[in-house]
Amino acid sequence: MWLSVSLQSDACRAEALSEALMAAGALSVSVEDADAGTAAEMPQFGEPGQTAPAGFWTNSRIVALFAPNTAIASLVAEAAIAAGFDTVPPFDTTSVAEQNWVQLTQSQFVPIRIDDRLWIVPSWHEPPDAEAINIRLDPGMAFGTGSHPTTRLCLEWLHENVRPGCTVLDYGCGSGILGIAAARLGAREVLGVDIDEHALVSTLDNASRNDVAGVVRVQHSGKPLETVFEVVVANILTTPLCILAPVIAAKIADGGRVALSGVLDSQAAQVIDAWAPWVALEIGASREDWVRLQGRR
Repeated sequence: MWLSVSLQSDACRAEALSEALMAAGALSVSVEDADAGTAAEMPQFGEPGQTAPAGFWTNSRIVALFAPNTAIASLVAEAAIAAGFDTVPPFDTTSVAEQNWVQLTQSQFVPIRIDDRLWIVPSWHEPPDAEAINIRLDPGMAFGTGSHPTTRLCLEWLHENVRPGCTVLDYGCGSGILGIAAARLGAREVLGVDIDEHALVSTLDNASRNDVAGVVRVQHSGKPLETVFEVVVANILTTPLCILAPVIAAKIADGGRVALSGVLDSQAAQVIDAWAPWVALEIGASREDWVRLQGRR
C-alpha cells in the first residue's frame, strides 16, 4: 500500500510546495485544479486566438505519493515551511493499493463500434467482427481514440460521406483516426493537418499500422495548403473553427462536403455565423451536448 497525500495551495506557492514535497521524499507529485468540475474551474491552456492563462490554478490541489510507513505529518510540515507557509495547510491521507497499471489502463479502452461496418480496436483486443473495417488504435500522445463524442460524430459522418476514390482533408488530425478511417473507407488521398508535431508523427505511425501509409500524408498547419478536397473534416474547438473558417473553407472543392465538431450545442450558432460567408452549416447530429455541424460548398 502506498500513501497519497492531498493538500491545497494558492498559485504562488504551488510549485514551491511541489518541489519541497519531492525533496522531502515524495515519489511523485501532481498539481490539479482544486475547482475542477465547478463553475470556478480554470483552463490551463488557451485556445488559438486566446491568451493562455499564466502559472498554476488559483486554487491548486497538490497530490503527493509516499512509500508506506512514511511519517507523513512531519514531512508535510517540513515541506510547508520550506515553501513559505506560516502554518501547515490541512491535508488528507489515503492508502493506494499496488496495481498493474498497464492492465488497468488497457481495461479502460475496449473496442468501439461506430456501426456494423466500422470498429476502433486497441491492439490488445481481438476484433469483435473480423469482417468489418477494424482500425487499430491505442491511446497515445495525440487526441483521438474513438471514445470521445466528437470523434464518433465525425466517424459516423465519414462513413456516410466518403466515396471510393475521393480526396479528404482532416484538419486538426490528432492521432490520425479520422483520416485513417477515410482511407480505409476508400479515399484515394488523405491529408492530415495539425499544429502539433507529435500529432503528425502519431498520424503517420497509426497510418502505417493500419496499412494506409501510402494514402495518408501529413502537413504542419503553418504551411499553406496547395489543393482542394472533396471531403473536409475538422474536429477541433469552437474558437479555432471560427478563426480558421476562411482558411479551411477555401480548401473545400466546389460541391464538396464539410463536417465540423468539437462544438458544444450552446456554441453551434457562433460557428454557423462564422462560416456563413462560405458554407451554410446545419446541425447534423448531436451526442452528449456536443454537435456535428455539416454543409456543402
